[in-house]
Amino acid sequence: MGLLARLRKEWFIVGIVLVILSAKLQPSFGVKGGPLRPEVTIAYIAVSIIFFNSGLSLKTEELTSALLHVRLHLFVQSFTLIFFPLAVWLLLQLLQLSSIDQWLLRGLQTVSCMPPPVSSAVILTKAVGGNEVTHTHTHVHTHTHTDASTGRRPSVFVSMMADTSPCAQAAAIFNSAFGSFLGIVVTPVLLLLFLGSSSSVPFSSIFSQLFMTVVVPLILGQVCRGFLRDFLERRKPPFGAISSAVLLMIIYTTFCDTFSNPNIELDAVSLLLVVFIIFSIQISFMLLTFSMSTRSRSGFSPADTVAIMFCSTHKSLTLGIPMLKIVFEGYEHLSLISVPLLIYHPAQILLGSVLVPTIRNWMTSQQKVGKSTNLQPV
Repeated sequence: MGLLARLRKEWFIVGIVLVILSAKLQPSFGVKGGPLRPEVTIAYIAVSIIFFNSGLSLKTEELTSALLHVRLHLFVQSFTLIFFPLAVWLLLQLLQLSSIDQWLLRGLQTVSCMPPPVSSAVILTKAVGGNEVTHTHTHVHTHTHTDASTGRRPSVFVSMMADTSPCAQAAAIFNSAFGSFLGIVVTPVLLLLFLGSSSSVPFSSIFSQLFMTVVVPLILGQVCRGFLRDFLERRKPPFGAISSAVLLMIIYTTFCDTFSNPNIELDAVSLLLVVFIIFSIQISFMLLTFSMSTRSRSGFSPADTVAIMFCSTHKSLTLGIPMLKIVFEGYEHLSLISVPLLIYHPAQILLGSVLVPTIRNWMTSQQKVGKSTNLQPV
């Protein structure tokens, strides 16, 4: 694949780099009070567009057969929203004794508080051939064949994807809706619990803004979908690409605030250490979930294990960045807190794609063993 084609396919990651560079070159344009007026256009309009777009794309009309694998969903949600934040918090108690930038460490805690995305988790599960029904319980950007955070199908997985059954699609939709609403409530609470909030923004204001810019647009999107369903199914608008473009604007203004503040500096050594920690966390938690879900008493199939591994360790950038913008409004170090989440997103896709062949071979061999065992004469 040529360089241009690769860049086109990875346009969202390239976009993140470009908007950060643009913010560095001309921070005054997107700074609070600047020509872009991010305190209105970003804080209210941009975030509302992302969640209205999500509500518009959410196929809640297909929920009939979605109430499946409840125990498995509980396992994943408990791991990602309870165990994950607590484990990272314990790790940070040790890392705070190091010379790593404290704001980047806080950023690692914010990553741990995020719900999983439907996009990369589902795509990787399909690439392996696992149980995508499990995966898609997490996030509202639900085009199950499309990476919701980038608006495209990653080419590394396309040739391996299997068609999703109607039952799988229904479970995906149900669980994405469930996880999205859960994330809207649980993630801000976790962020405030572990990190506190901006002293200039009271709790009531935070949850009021979350309601107006997240919940209300989501519901309005669903109402509009009821009238536009046939049109949307026929035209298939690029919901993921729209959300991604708006997300780039949010990232741009966040870094404009940073670069306009001369007191904020990013330590290169700390950044490299954080990248190493992020990959270490992902690998460790994938091994842990693999170990837990393959125990004889777990009751999970090999396909379920694949879904659990990806879904329990992946975190949502699309929900995370707008949420941080609301909860930490007024934090001069908001962009530094956002950096680990911006790193975690491509890291989880990269690591997952590297592991796909190995995990697929394991799952296939386990399924063959299961079939041969079932064929044994009694």
